[in-house]
Amino acid sequence: MSPPEPRPIFVAIIGVGGVGTAFLPQLDHVRRTLAARHPPIDLRLILARRTTTQVLAANWHALDIPTLATTLAASHQPLQPLPELLAHLATAPGSVILVDNTSSLDVARAYPAALRQGLSIVTPNKKAFSDSYELWQAIFNAAANGPSPTSSPNAGYILHESSVGAGLPLLTTLADLLATGDTLTKIEGVFSGTMSFLFNTFNPVTPDPTTPAPTFSASVTTAKALGYTEPDPRDDLNGLDVARKLTILARLAHIPIPTCTSFPVQSLIPPPLATCTSGSDFLAQLPHHDTQMDDLKASAANQGKVIRFVGSIDVASQTLKVGLESFDVSHPIAALKGSDNIVSFYTKRYGDNPLIIQGAGAGGEVTAMGVTADLLRVVQLLQ
Repeated sequence: MSPPEPRPIFVAIIGVGGVGTAFLPQLDHVRRTLAARHPPIDLRLILARRTTTQVLAANWHALDIPTLATTLAASHQPLQPLPELLAHLATAPGSVILVDNTSSLDVARAYPAALRQGLSIVTPNKKAFSDSYELWQAIFNAAANGPSPTSSPNAGYILHESSVGAGLPLLTTLADLLATGDTLTKIEGVFSGTMSFLFNTFNPVTPDPTTPAPTFSASVTTAKALGYTEPDPRDDLNGLDVARKLTILARLAHIPIPTCTSFPVQSLIPPPLATCTSGSDFLAQLPHHDTQMDDLKASAANQGKVIRFVGSIDVASQTLKVGLESFDVSHPIAALKGSDNIVSFYTKRYGDNPLIIQGAGAGGEVTAMGVTADLLRVVQLLQ
């Protein structure tokens, strides 16, 4: 008698942009690896959806991943309303993992319904976990792996490691510290690849004596030219990206932060430039406002320090803040290179020497790696 066919696990992707495109070859690698196991696991991609088009497989057959970009570009399938699409996926003859590679709050708001329908979710979408605390509670109350789930026994799982630090194992490390009974006292770090590159350029520990010191505006322009900022750099300089990541970590540490704007967040946008009509207009006018940042750099230098843009959580007082801080040149935060992130977990167990995680905290490939690793964890949970 031949062995039974492996029960399929279906994958549906929403968002095939930078992270989504990097995710596809990783998904194909995982698919082939799982198919070669004994017993094999049949991982099937059945949906790829962009803002204006989608490819939904007929009869739950697998889409071909290597040719998906061409198939998606040629597709004329209409976009189904999201609730209708989720209801269809819930009828699949096997478990479904929804991979949300977007930053859409509208998609995030659909998570509780999707989880209750039995769909599992993996995502780097920060907005899902840093918007209102009510949404946070609704998501985890609907999930099978929530702290106190009120969902049905058939509810899906949700994992979001790459919502903070891309592929860095920040959320799993925090969860492990808490689950093993350690007492967390503080989290501090550089959470933005953009801000890391910007201040490592503007205020390096060891300036190059052969070139003039760059102004802040010149550093922002360089960062944009190299692709480290959003098209409008104000979307990075307002500090909200860091605030969202800090909110997620705080909530996982059982601090019920209402929103990502309910604590001090320093914006580096000069107030007169907040209403510029475009990112280009902003960059053109930014050189007229370099003096304040130059003064901060000089003041720090007089104390043997450099300035960095950091986020911190004081667990005892349940206070969060995001903004500029000065650090001794010997401090690990000061010594960062390029666009790396660094996060220090201060705990009772680790004493005066925090647990430090450092590395690339942005970029399509490493973010997709975090998503793919979460997908593998869900596959294991579903077995």
